[in-house]
Amino acid sequence: MTAIDLPLPGGGWETLTLNEPRVWPTLDGPASSRVAFGAAHVVADPWGENVPGSPAQVDWDSTLAFRRHLFTHGLGVAEAMDTAQRGMGLDWATTQELIRRSSAQALELGARIASGAGTDHLPADVATLDAVTAGYLEQLEVVEGAGSQAIIMASRQLARVATGPDDYRTVYDTILRQVDQPVILHWLGPAFDPALEGYWGSSDVTAATEHFLSLVRDHADRVDGVKVSLLDADHEKGLRAALPEGVRLYTGDDFNYPELIQGDGEHHSDALLGIFAAIAPAAGAALRALDEGDMAAYDAAFEPTLPLARHVFKAPTFYYKTGIAFLAWLCGHQPGFTMVGGLQSARSVVDLAHTLRLADAAGLIPDPDLAARRMQSLLDTAGLSR
Repeated sequence: MTAIDLPLPGGGWETLTLNEPRVWPTLDGPASSRVAFGAAHVVADPWGENVPGSPAQVDWDSTLAFRRHLFTHGLGVAEAMDTAQRGMGLDWATTQELIRRSSAQALELGARIASGAGTDHLPADVATLDAVTAGYLEQLEVVEGAGSQAIIMASRQLARVATGPDDYRTVYDTILRQVDQPVILHWLGPAFDPALEGYWGSSDVTAATEHFLSLVRDHADRVDGVKVSLLDADHEKGLRAALPEGVRLYTGDDFNYPELIQGDGEHHSDALLGIFAAIAPAAGAALRALDEGDMAAYDAAFEPTLPLARHVFKAPTFYYKTGIAFLAWLCGHQPGFTMVGGLQSARSVVDLAHTLRLADAAGLIPDPDLAARRMQSLLDTAGLSR
C-alpha cells in the first residue's frame, strides 16, 4: 500500500494511504442513452515560456493523447472551451491549431467533437455589434472548416457592447442563419466568467431565460442543443422542459450532474462538462450502466465523484482548470504540472492535496506510486515537507 503525508488547511498533517487502483472498463463507443462530451484542457509545453501574457505553447503530443483517453471511455470531446483556458491564456492562433489538430484526430478515430467559436480574438474594447458578429463568423469558419460541430460560446465583447436583449438577437440571428450544421449554444454564467454578468440582456435569470428561449425556438432547426453552466439544478430542469422538441439540454452543472443526467422520468440532460475530463473512467462507466438500466452501478460510479467535482469547481470557480490539469498530471496523462499563462498557481498546494484525497476516494488514481511521488515533489517544491 502506498502512503503519503498530506498537509491540512491551517496546519498539521494527515497520512493518506492510497487505495488500490480501481479497474475501469474501456468502451468501444459512446453511450446510447445520452450524448456526453468532456471539455478537455490543454497540456502546456514544459519547455515553453508559458507565463502570464505570453502566447501559449502547447505540448501537442500530450494534449492529443489526453483526448484519445476521453474517447477510450466513450466520451466526445468539447474542444477549445473555457476548460482549455479560452480567455485565460490560450490565444487565438494556438486555439486554431488546437481545433484543427483535435478535429483531425476525432475524424480519423470516428469520435465526436464539438469546438468553441467565440470572439476572444477581438480587442476588449470592440464598440459595435457588427464587429462582434464578424468575429463570431471568423471563428465559426475555422471550426466548421476543420470538420467539427460548433459550440457558439458566450462573448465578453457582446456582453460589454449589448444594451439589451434585442442586441443579442441581432448578433445570434445572423450567426445562426449562416451555420452549416446545428450548433450548441453556450450559456456560461458569471461564476465561470464575471464578465458575462447580464448575458442575454438581463441580470434577472428568469428574464434572461425567456430571451434565450425565444432565440432557441425561432432557430430550433439550427440548434442541436444548449449548454447551460449556471450551477442551478432547478433552473436547468425548468429550462430543459421548455425547450423545443429535439433540442438537447447539455448540462454544465459540475455540482449536480448525476441527478440531471439521470433525469426525472420525463426529461433528462445530456452532458458537456469540464469535470468529465477529470473523471472520464467513472463517467464512461456510469453512462454505460445507464444504457443497461443498472441504476445501482450508475450511482456507484458517479456518486463518489461529486465531492471531487464540488471541490475542484469551488469559488472562485473559474480557476477549476488548475485542478483538472493537476489531476491529469497525477494520473500520468502529462509529464508536468505546468499550465499556459502560469495558471498552475491558481490553487494552493494545500487545496491540491485535498484534490488528491478526493480523487483517491473516487477510485480515480490509476497508479498510486506515481501519484504519491508527484504529489511529494510538489510538496517539496512548496516547502511543505514533513
